[in-house]
Amino acid sequence: MNIKKIELPAKSVLSKGKGNFDYIDSFEGELEDTGHSIDIAEVGKAFFTSGPKWGKKMFAFRNKVVSLFGLKTGMEADSAKVSESFTYEVGERIGLFKIFNKTNNEIILGEDDKHLDFRISLLFDKNKDQRNVDLLTISTTVKYHNWLGMLYFLPVRPFHKLIVPAMLKNMIGQLESRK
Repeated sequence: MNIKKIELPAKSVLSKGKGNFDYIDSFEGELEDTGHSIDIAEVGKAFFTSGPKWGKKMFAFRNKVVSLFGLKTGMEADSAKVSESFTYEVGERIGLFKIFNKTNNEIILGEDDKHLDFRISLLFDKNKDQRNVDLLTISTTVKYHNWLGMLYFLPVRPFHKLIVPAMLKNMIGQLESRK
């Protein structure tokens, strides 16, 4: 499975505000033909159930540290909520994440806090460039509000670049295995 770093897709809802972000990254992977149609809610569910174990431990550590500074923390997403009752509609919350936008092929989630705002795009693109292949892209944008936002993201950035491709690989594996 090939995961590659790409530019923010023009098809993404986030691309409209591209000039306003202080940080942007996008990672893309191809999905093999699963024999069934993939709904954007399935992509959302895969996102919340695909984090590597080491990433979950880092998130728990992050919550402990940032709570000392009065920043928002979030519980790990409850897998029962993810699989059954969560519909990925605008305004819903799961863990630290709020759903900001949803289309037929993209979910935008994230959070606004006093130090920075972040958005994550889960973009499912069918048959890109006339090829018979489905693509899944995770894009992240960050907007700093102050020096604390820049300071906060400094140690997060290198781990973010490791966690996102690992999550994307796990998501694709989950989506490909569903029948």
